[in-house]
This record gives sequence, structure tokens and C-alpha cells, in this order.
Amino acid sequence: MTATETPLTIAGKQYQSRLIVGSGKYQSFEQNREALVASGAEMITVAIRRVNLGQNKGEPSLLEVISPQQYTILPNTAGCYNAADAVRTCRMARELLDGHKLVKLEVLGDQKTLYPNVTETLIAAQELVNDGFDVMVYTSDDPLIAKRLEEMGCVAVMPLGAPIGSGLGIRNPYNIRMILQNAKVPIIVDAGVGTASDAAIAMELGCDGVLMNTAIAEAKNPILMASAMKKAVQSGREAFLAGRMPRRLYASASSPIDGTFF
Repeated sequence: MTATETPLTIAGKQYQSRLIVGSGKYQSFEQNREALVASGAEMITVAIRRVNLGQNKGEPSLLEVISPQQYTILPNTAGCYNAADAVRTCRMARELLDGHKLVKLEVLGDQKTLYPNVTETLIAAQELVNDGFDVMVYTSDDPLIAKRLEEMGCVAVMPLGAPIGSGLGIRNPYNIRMILQNAKVPIIVDAGVGTASDAAIAMELGCDGVLMNTAIAEAKNPILMASAMKKAVQSGREAFLAGRMPRRLYASASSPIDGTFF
């Protein structure tokens, strides 16, 4: 951590890592654990509808491999297409995790694009906030919607960089910048990252963190990619804090010529 850096704080808890990883698409829970360790992440998001946290009795549980005492488990509502299902899923997660309040809300519009259904997201977010949840919310890269979600009490806003699982990178950095300029809560790019340079770009824009799953899980070597993502997030953050040089239309000599003899 640099002298000018501060930890990422979400719902009152500080994190040294600004990388959040997922728990889907891995070959096994053990491979997921190894990737998590290599990533240096302190938070792992879990799709309650797809990954067993104890709701499926007699089946292996992720919590047998990844300890809630060591990592923050972030239940998410992946697979929900309306507010009612998303709220129900979060309440189930709270019961499974002994009153755990921190959740990642995502309400999808359709199965092809997995683009957020903003209308249902707003409804679910308000109900969950009113019910005492700390809501990290996946949304479109619309600055007005991002601000509205912040104002209703979400603890972090998570605009997509590109569609979920696409690996296309940050498609609209200008909207992300507008969201960042108006935000008073952490802004975390969620979805679309495909490789380390995408994560670095998100951090260089000034984002507070990056969440990814497919980019690591579907890499030819997930453990090595997790390590690369750790370094990319760190270097992107340092570059943002350092402040890049201005862009210029014409060349600028690296060494000044004033005072030279010939």
C-alpha cells in the first residue's frame, strides 16, 4: 500500500484487496480456493441459486473449503429475473449465513444478454435496504441510475464494464467516469473483464475495485490468471493515484534542449 492509499471500505469493513472474485464455473471447490488464494482477494461472491452453502443437505458445501472466518462471503442473486425472487434469495442467504447482511443484488433482464433489469433492480434494492441489508448492486452504466441507487442507501454501486461473461473489457469508460465523479460510495466494475489489462484500465479510471468470475475461472490456467489479476488491480490503482501524464497531440522531447551546447 502506498503512502497516499487508503483501504477499500464497504459497509464499515476495510479491505486491503480491491479485487472481488466469484465462485462459479470452476472445475472444483478446491480449484476455486486455489484461485482465491492466488488472487489475494478477501471477498468472494456466491450465487445462492447455484452454489451450495448448506441449503442442499448431503452435498459438498463451498464453506467446507472457503472459510467465512477468513473471507467475506458475498451472497448474490444471480439467476433472478424479478425483484421478488431477488429479495427472497437474499433473505434465504441471511438465514444460511446466520444473519449475514451484506449481499450483492443483481436482477437480470433476459437470459441472452444477462443485462440488468434496472426497473426491478430499483424495486428490490429499496426493499432490501428497508429490510436492513447492506446492498452492493449490479446495474447498467447509467450515471443517473447509479446515483439513485446510492441515494436509496446501497453501500456500493457496481456498473457493468460489458455484458456478464463476455470478456469484452470496459466498453464505455466515459460513463464509468461520470459515475465516479458523482459517487460517494465505492464504485466497483462488475462484469465484462476478460484479462489483466481490462482490470488495470478499470482501476486507472478511478474505480474502487473490480469484481470478476469468468475471466479467472475460464482461463486456461485459472490460478495463474488469478495472480495476474491481483497484480493488474494493484498496478492500475497505483497508476491512478500517481496521476498519468497529460495526452498531447504532438511529440514532447523527453529531455529539454535549453542550455545545450549544440
